[in-house]
Amino acid sequence: MKKLLIVGCGDIALRALPQALRNFEVLGLVRSRAQAERIAAAGAAPIEGDLDHPATLCALTGCADLVLHLAPPGESGERDQRTANLVAALSARPPERLVYISTSGVYGDCRGAWVDEEWPLAARNARAARRVDAERMLLAWGTQGGARVSILRVPGIYAAERLPLAQLRRGAPVLRAEDDVYTNHIHADDLAAVCLIALERGAAGRAYNASDDSVMKMGDYFDLVADRGRLPRPPRITRAAAEAGAIAEGLMSFMRESRRLVNTRMKAELGVRLRYPTVQDGVPAAVTL
Repeated sequence: MKKLLIVGCGDIALRALPQALRNFEVLGLVRSRAQAERIAAAGAAPIEGDLDHPATLCALTGCADLVLHLAPPGESGERDQRTANLVAALSARPPERLVYISTSGVYGDCRGAWVDEEWPLAARNARAARRVDAERMLLAWGTQGGARVSILRVPGIYAAERLPLAQLRRGAPVLRAEDDVYTNHIHADDLAAVCLIALERGAAGRAYNASDDSVMKMGDYFDLVADRGRLPRPPRITRAAAEAGAIAEGLMSFMRESRRLVNTRMKAELGVRLRYPTVQDGVPAAVTL
């Protein structure tokens, strides 16, 4: 049985583990005892190490045939040093395959256009720039070292436990319809499944938009969640008011980018069939508050 190393043992990794354990001996890179206990209880073998501290990553050399890289970059700069440290640790004996979970933010603001994987990368903020850096680093490393590297560009991840209920309870505003942006989504369970499919079928040097079929603006998404959670819909405001501080900067950064992801390649080449094709299918009919 081949060995699979999961880097970044958070929610998506835990959702993927039951299926992964049917096909692989699974190892998980962990930074804390709590993480180690959680993935051990789920059936994986923890390996202690910290991507911010290269000296702790020696055990990764040659430890696995496949790697699922779910770990986010650090929180500053435009380089992803964590991925650089991972690549260095794996390089002496590279795995056969590596799948990296990136973000659709690498495309930047596309003004509502339909965006496939050939769209130029144009990150607008440091957070997305770090993802571009990671993608380019991994693709170059794969070409040089022989590992088959595939990229999944992921939009907003949601699930019953990952909904904007706190914002809705606070009455936080969203943009009015004429100023609103298109946003993209994928259910956490679908993403976990796509990760494992990409490990099996993803092509070398290939990127895939890992998005569902929804065509929705952000305010409409908040309205849907509010309705299913039996909460008031959020107030709508102008972009000028939002930029003046009425919407927190963290959320506002997403409201400056608009695109509609094309997921044809994911379906055609990977053979993905989504369990939740749209957010209407995936957001529970009665959200538990």
